[in-house]
Amino acid sequence: MTMTDTARDARFPYQDVSLGLEQRVDDLLSRMDTADKAGAMFHMMVGVSDPSAGNSAFGIPSLLAMVRNRRMNHFNLLGAAPSGREFAAWHNAAQKIALETGLGIPITFSTDPRHSFTDNPGAAMLAGPFSQWPETLGLAALRSPERVRRFADVARREYTAVGLRVTLHPQIDLATEPRWSRINGTFGEDAELTSELVVAYIEGFQGERIGATSVSTMVKHFPGGGPQKDGEDPHFAHGREQIYPGDNFEYHLKPFRAAIAAGARQMMPYYGMPVDTEYEEVGFGFNKAVLTTLLRDELGFEGIVCTDWGLLTDVSIMGTPMPARAWGVESLSRDERMLKALNAGVDQFGGELCTDVLLDLVAERRVTEDRLDVSVRRLLREKFALGLFDDPYVDEDRAEAVVGSDEFVAEGLDAQSDSLTLLTNRDALLPLSRGIRVYVEGIDATALAPYATVVTTPDDADAAILRVKAPYEDRSDRGGFEGFFHAGSLEFPPAELERITAVARALPTVVDIYLDRPAVLGGLEDEAGAIVADFGVSDAALLPVLFGDRGPQGSLPFDLPRSMDAVVASRTDVPFDTADPTFRFGHGLRY
Repeated sequence: MTMTDTARDARFPYQDVSLGLEQRVDDLLSRMDTADKAGAMFHMMVGVSDPSAGNSAFGIPSLLAMVRNRRMNHFNLLGAAPSGREFAAWHNAAQKIALETGLGIPITFSTDPRHSFTDNPGAAMLAGPFSQWPETLGLAALRSPERVRRFADVARREYTAVGLRVTLHPQIDLATEPRWSRINGTFGEDAELTSELVVAYIEGFQGERIGATSVSTMVKHFPGGGPQKDGEDPHFAHGREQIYPGDNFEYHLKPFRAAIAAGARQMMPYYGMPVDTEYEEVGFGFNKAVLTTLLRDELGFEGIVCTDWGLLTDVSIMGTPMPARAWGVESLSRDERMLKALNAGVDQFGGELCTDVLLDLVAERRVTEDRLDVSVRRLLREKFALGLFDDPYVDEDRAEAVVGSDEFVAEGLDAQSDSLTLLTNRDALLPLSRGIRVYVEGIDATALAPYATVVTTPDDADAAILRVKAPYEDRSDRGGFEGFFHAGSLEFPPAELERITAVARALPTVVDIYLDRPAVLGGLEDEAGAIVADFGVSDAALLPVLFGDRGPQGSLPFDLPRSMDAVVASRTDVPFDTADPTFRFGHGLRY
């Protein structure tokens, strides 16, 4: 499919590639009516499914309705097609709808991370047909800007092959509160390491300059979502407060300064509201002193500011009522919330449908057309810079060849293996010898067959391999959505700790623990023969390391606290503040 397949009018100067970008923006902006402008200022979700069908789980209308009726042209994609070719074909069909509507403004498709292992649909997508890499924490464990840049370049190629042109990442919050459920998407606890790696990340996605082969990065969550009170997340009312008992607000800004200097194009403020600071106690998406005075005036950011999803409207997600994350302004009406966000400096509303509310504000002269133009100009400039007006379609043959290619899959497996972080290795238990009898939990016996003989009980084994996850409190009883967020205590339940310890005392035992947050090991560091931390690893990437075909190369991206008492006593905004941690940031053995 090419541009000639559409009914676009080549007389419009905004379609003339010989003109300068600003001329094209000016021309298109002059042709847009208020409804066109309002539609551009909303960034909604849409599923990779029939464009004429809605999504009942998230209460989302069809893409067709949102494009034609609400004039929307920015969408965050949920899910994926089973193959690169099918993904690309769906994208092209969606673009055709947009190009045949009104002024023919192409869609900008964005995505949450979709190259790793997370199972939280509120924060990331499953890898699906794409190559699979460790979580962002695993990239941090590699301690290599070159590897991070390479990951981002591979992801850029796979994204552009299917028409994804904006990342709703990197997430550069600092993991200074060990209980926070969003740590998995960060580069860890250290501001210097995060600052170094985010530069490489942005360079890999955007290239030397933004253009037709770039993916624009939306950095989040400004000004740093790590210092959550009690580690609770502001997706939910009980986690709305961000606190700074160590007066360490500036520490959390360091990665954002680096990202802006590296050319970050877009910025997402978080839901949280600062408490007992110089800033108004309202969510960052409503906070003019944060978004205008700090972000734009002090830090010099000139790009797009898009809110996190769902600041304005109460909705139902997966059958569970979800109030708008309008923290600090809950008493305001929806139009008053929108007005406050616009006055704060927001350009775009994430996860919202209420274009009618914005149109009413303009009709009532509470928002001027000039104010819309400020934001719409930024949004159009990004579309033109990405080359979407020149050729919005993708090559389906290329998508089939690029997405999940053997080369990219192999690189992802290598990164998974190398990010493994060896915490203990008593009596040089690792690497294990091939051919031994192994009792396993959490590993596919078929994957283990080339390395060892699997037995069904510890009594028959020479060694054990147990794959476990970092502890968290099961909150599924609060509603399906909150159950996806791993929060609360970092300690293993007593029965689980006793069970693992019993195996470790019975025979040499390797414990592989998936650290989506720091964990309190509770003495396992003394009982297990070896402990390996992983940040997203498949059996195919884990076993070559356990059996010595390659060695662990990772280093911890945060401290592992010794107890929950130490966590509770630590200052939420201060890194490395838990007393006498079991393992320190940077720890990682080799063999």
